[in-house]
Amino acid sequence: MRISEPQPVSGVGRRSFLGYVVGATTLVTAADLALGGPAAADVAAVTPSLPSIPELYDLNDFLTECAMPTSSLIAIAVHPDGTASFALPRAEVGQGVTTSTAMIIAEELELPVEKVVVTLAPARPELLFNQLTGGSNTTISTYTPLRVAAAVAKKALLEAAAVLLGDTVDQLVARAGVVSGPSGSATYGELASRAASPTGRKVDVTLKDEATFRVVGTARSRIDARDAVTGRKQFATDLQVAGALPTMVCRAPTLNGTPRALRNTAAILAMPGVTDVAVVDTGVAVRAETFGQCIDAVRAMDVDWKDGPVAGMSDDDVLAELRRAQNPIKLPNLPRNPLLRTVSRDFVFYFRSNSAMDTNSAVADVRSDGAEVWSALKSPIVAQQEIAKAVGLPVSKVKVNVVSGGGSFGRRLFFDGALEAAKVSKAMGKPVKLMWHRADDARVGRTHPMSTSRITAAVLGKNVLAFTQAHTSISTDFTHGLGEMISANLAKLPTGLGNLGFSETVFTLTQELPYNVGLASQTLTETDLRFNTGSMRNIYSPDVRTANELMMDVLAKQMGLDPLAFRRKFLRNARVKACLEKVAAVGQWGRFMPAGTAQGIAIHKEYKGASACLVEIDCRPATVNRTVPGGDASVTGPRVTKVVYAIDVGLAINPRGLEAQMQGGINDGIALALTSSMHLKDGHFLEASWDNYFYTRQWNTPPDVQVIVMPSDSTQPGGAGEAGVAATMAATACAYARAMRAMPAYFPVNHKAPLAFTPKPYIPPIPQSPTNGLDLTI
Repeated sequence: MRISEPQPVSGVGRRSFLGYVVGATTLVTAADLALGGPAAADVAAVTPSLPSIPELYDLNDFLTECAMPTSSLIAIAVHPDGTASFALPRAEVGQGVTTSTAMIIAEELELPVEKVVVTLAPARPELLFNQLTGGSNTTISTYTPLRVAAAVAKKALLEAAAVLLGDTVDQLVARAGVVSGPSGSATYGELASRAASPTGRKVDVTLKDEATFRVVGTARSRIDARDAVTGRKQFATDLQVAGALPTMVCRAPTLNGTPRALRNTAAILAMPGVTDVAVVDTGVAVRAETFGQCIDAVRAMDVDWKDGPVAGMSDDDVLAELRRAQNPIKLPNLPRNPLLRTVSRDFVFYFRSNSAMDTNSAVADVRSDGAEVWSALKSPIVAQQEIAKAVGLPVSKVKVNVVSGGGSFGRRLFFDGALEAAKVSKAMGKPVKLMWHRADDARVGRTHPMSTSRITAAVLGKNVLAFTQAHTSISTDFTHGLGEMISANLAKLPTGLGNLGFSETVFTLTQELPYNVGLASQTLTETDLRFNTGSMRNIYSPDVRTANELMMDVLAKQMGLDPLAFRRKFLRNARVKACLEKVAAVGQWGRFMPAGTAQGIAIHKEYKGASACLVEIDCRPATVNRTVPGGDASVTGPRVTKVVYAIDVGLAINPRGLEAQMQGGINDGIALALTSSMHLKDGHFLEASWDNYFYTRQWNTPPDVQVIVMPSDSTQPGGAGEAGVAATMAATACAYARAMRAMPAYFPVNHKAPLAFTPKPYIPPIPQSPTNGLDLTI
């Protein structure tokens, strides 16, 4: 039995749907949501201030509607062994969507979760915009389609059972993979082939009442947890593809430099284990029996390099360019009043890495008559199309397989590793297992762009009459488009105008300002396309929200209000306010804090959800200057000691998974505020691995973390993948400012401190692999 999946409009509230039983030897069903329109339940809400655009129509509405036309092309299958399977056209990169997807199917299909197998679909060009993973949209866009497809399957199984058992459908009950009635019972496996239809037909179904849910909404461990912790989970470099040998690339000493020639080719080919060497546009590739031999070969290469486009540039140069690109801030015309005053603040956010623990890797086998690639990909369709173009094959001759990834943070929206692997395989004429070194990931991988955020507010007494925020950034690369070639090429239009159109669209559809601050304006200006950037987790929101929340604290002080009291007064969204009240109560906002310590509080609203965060930080010298095991690999500084985080995502599919997502986002936010950034100097980044890129370590992780999943009467899920980052970064920044009694001007706050590490060399571009790895564990 197979059931096709539709794509819903977010906010769908109805329970009756049209689906299809698709002609096949086993049961195939599909749902049709194309006749529906976006629900407008929240659009007509009356607020004291004009709603921001995302409150009416946000990025998730856009992504979900883009996916709808091809919703009936995706299928669930029920098999003779009683299991169901579904090839999810999204990426699993640690966020747990395979688990939540299995739970949704199991709920509507009345099947144990253990009998639902969720795999990752390979690139399917016919899906168009329906195979892009991003914007915390997976569950929002797949929730209703999965339910409809499962409901169609269950109805077909019940009808088949009625014929087999001689009962009427209304006498039958489906539960745990068995259909039972007065005359007996039959398993789904026994019914699967009987429920199949040789031709397609329409089916009307009614979804389960949410009040009867037994699976969705219950806490559940991830279905791949055991494999992950025991090492059985397969990532790209774990795959055993016939003939694919370890491969690495020697890269230029300056960002995006290119090779002219390898001067010592014969010597490299004579090294132990080395089988092939090839010059490609991104560097010089070497294939060998082991990755250790690849590292030795890369380090021995003598390459003639052409400098990259930012050679000689450093942080200050980029910041100066950003300053030149800034547009003047203009407040709206307001009535003259001698008591009217303006308040302004200016913040800088430095480059940050969005490298994942699972390095950027891929396996590729490119031959004259076809190609196959394996990699963790969030936009596999455009990856397939670009790879086909690069190797000179029709798209139909290129198969792109999606593999689970160990993290993404937006990085895997791009397919740099997969494309590079295909080029190397074509050049060598052999299969390759390409692995980027961690130094590659940091120095030439994707970064969150440097940006500035300036805010000016007009204040009269204890009211804000106008609030203007101007965000200026190095361009965020959106040339993956909506996951296929048409929009990707649109984003690549000359002069960067196409990419700017995507940037403006994403910014406009994500940035909400849920405060009553009079005439409000948030604008984006982007400049400079020379850097490798990407939609790092939460895209613009962490920086924009941090600047916003710091400004709210400034305005609160100007008005003589406590930061919590200010937010209570000016917030205009009930869900956000409920989250705020919860963290304030649980975190005991306002309790006595010793000098050098402080609380910070912040909110965020995005992706159909609402959140608030309370942070306690210790900036006392004994804490800041503490030492921890690890030597040069440790950075301490101010420590967040407590976090209380409240999140309202509407219907929470898996509360345990949601809590885990928030815990990851909390550590992200702390890192972005305090410790993690990339230093650009002389045209290259100084950081070259996780031992000198200071993400939140165990010794900086708060010992007290509470995640509160707020109750909700919503029947629709909101986004969770990125929701924990922005409010945490903002609350940490606010706490730091209060503890230090000074407003920080840049983030992370340690960016200008003396380097806590000795930069690794650029020639050779990667360090020698350690031979004493166990001695370095702590």
